[in-house]
Amino acid sequence: MIDFIKGKLIHVFGDSVVVENNGIGYKIHTSVGSASDFSMPGEEVVVYTEMIVREDAISLVGFSSRDELNMFQMLTSVSGIGTKVGIGILSSMPYGQLAGIIASQDIKALQSAQGVGKKTAERLVLELKDRVPQTMTLQAHEHAHVSPQDQGTQKDALDALMSLGYTRSEAQGVLKQIDMETMTIEEIIKASLKKLMF
Repeated sequence: MIDFIKGKLIHVFGDSVVVENNGIGYKIHTSVGSASDFSMPGEEVVVYTEMIVREDAISLVGFSSRDELNMFQMLTSVSGIGTKVGIGILSSMPYGQLAGIIASQDIKALQSAQGVGKKTAERLVLELKDRVPQTMTLQAHEHAHVSPQDQGTQKDALDALMSLGYTRSEAQGVLKQIDMETMTIEEIIKASLKKLMF
C-alpha cells in the first residue's frame, strides 16, 4: 500500500525511526542495520516500507534498501516468522550475509540469529533456499572481504555524495554497485554520480 516514504528524519531509535512527510511523522519499525544508516536527524531519507495490518494494530516496517525489505518479506512469508522475528533476524546480521547463509543451507549459522531455533532455521532454509536472489548472495561475498583501507575510501565517498545533496540511503545504494578496489576517490564519486543521474 505504501511503497516508500521520503522525508526528513526526525528521530532514530534502536528499532525504529520517525520520518516527517508533509507535516506527518511516520514511526517506522526497522532493523538495527537500517537504523544505523539513518543516523543523521534532519537529513532527507528514503525508507522502503510495508504496512502490517493485524486485528489489534496497524504498523509500518521499513528499511534503508529495497533488498533488505525484500528479504524481510521473504522471511515473513515463512510459517511461524512474524514481523518481530523477521526484524530480529535482520538485526542479527546484514541481509546479504543472511542471504548467503540461507543459500548455502547453513542451519547452524542461522541459529545465531535472534529468535531462531533449529526447527525455525530448517524451515527457513527449506522454504527460501531457492528464492534468495543471486545478487544478494554475490553482494554478501563482495562485502565479506572489504579491507580497512577500502572501508575508509567508502566512507569518504559516502560523505562526499551526501555533501552533494544525496541521502545516506541513496549514496550507500549506489556505492554498493561500484567495484572500488582499483579506483581513486575521485573516480568513485564520478562513477556514482553517473549512476545516480542516469
